[in-house]
Amino acid sequence: MSETARTVSGAHLPSRLAEFPDRIRLEPVTGCVVVTLNDTEIARSKNAIRLHEGEYAPVLYVPRSDADMPGLKRTDHSTFCPLKGEASYFSVIAGSDAGVNAVWSYEDPFVPLAQIKDHLAFYTDRITVTEE
Repeated sequence: MSETARTVSGAHLPSRLAEFPDRIRLEPVTGCVVVTLNDTEIARSKNAIRLHEGEYAPVLYVPRSDADMPGLKRTDHSTFCPLKGEASYFSVIAGSDAGVNAVWSYEDPFVPLAQIKDHLAFYTDRITVTEE
């Protein structure tokens, strides 16, 4: 990766956005998205965003303002995506092992994906995400 892209905050990070300009598409979700782990509701939103990335299953991003942020604990875990930027992770406090690092957020995404800033995404193999 020799290219860089600018993040929302103005930082320049290694990126592959220039190689794959049409790989990611964002669209608003119509209706309500409800996120739960066991019987604990983590989020409920009518303002979610669906992110399509190539051949991967779409991922729903929910605004932090619609989530139970006190029910989440930031962890030291992080990952880097050359198309979206650096992801920070959270664990669900009331959750079992399934809730550990099960929530992520791009707090400073690349500019073309600025809409997902201040949003949360969830590992759907551990957390239930439904559209109503």
